[in-house]
Amino acid sequence: MTSSSLVEAVRAFIESLPAERGYSVHTCRAYTRDLEEFVAYLSENGLRPGAAFGPLDVTAVAIRGYLGVLHQKNQKSSIARKLSTLRSFFKFLVKKGVVDSSPVEGILTPKREKTLPGYLPVDAVFHLLDSIETDSVLAARNRAIFETLYSCGIRVSELAGLNVHDIDPDRGTLKVLGKGAKERIVPVGRKALDAIARYREALQAEKGIGAGANKPLFLNYQGQRLTPRSVARILKKLVTACGIITPVSPHTLRHTFATHMLDAGTDLRSVQELLGHKNLSTTQKYTHVSIDRLMETYDRAHPRK
Repeated sequence: MTSSSLVEAVRAFIESLPAERGYSVHTCRAYTRDLEEFVAYLSENGLRPGAAFGPLDVTAVAIRGYLGVLHQKNQKSSIARKLSTLRSFFKFLVKKGVVDSSPVEGILTPKREKTLPGYLPVDAVFHLLDSIETDSVLAARNRAIFETLYSCGIRVSELAGLNVHDIDPDRGTLKVLGKGAKERIVPVGRKALDAIARYREALQAEKGIGAGANKPLFLNYQGQRLTPRSVARILKKLVTACGIITPVSPHTLRHTFATHMLDAGTDLRSVQELLGHKNLSTTQKYTHVSIDRLMETYDRAHPRK
């Protein structure tokens, strides 16, 4: 790989992500957007336009200038993500021998704002799930989708990627393909398994679509694999229909699952395994929710505060 063009270097980096890191199409698309934005900034702010400049032309000063522009219109979490993209990109170039060192070294990541994950109380989740009718194939599918998301706390992308053979009803488990193409086995509750079975039976009876092992588990109305974006749109309609005012996304159900598991006494390590978190620190944010609720209960109940 040569250092002739920054644009060519970006292309080589993006092409390496699926094979070397197992990144999904969505993650590669996000990396591409970040790097195209960075190249556009360099083109407009001093470096030669188009593909006339290469990785060796990028300096720490240029990157700091880019971050200064980002600070004017982006949240810290967004800036941190874009900086992380640049770190990965230049680490790749160092590994390939294109540059001797990364210009991102020594640049501190903005401290992110601490935000507690949103979640639903148990009664609200039950109300949402019980409000989903099962009088049609699509309605039965929707019930199965959200029973599954709440039952095992998987990511919406993981749910959309499920195939029929990933379910083991006898053991009560799902085989999930998570971030970095890492597989894990998660338990799934009987209500979710029953809902999935009813959906697949309705699909067979009304559409003639059988349960072939390698076929997608959840299908759209055209018989194709359901996308994460479609799942989010369906949930938004269901939440509105059942009268829940709080904004709810598929990720909210994942947060809700984790919070309810911790509230019930599940240890943090087990929740980490269930969620597929690489680092325990990622899971620890859920403890803040439980601790805050514990403090409220203490303040209300203890006679000598």
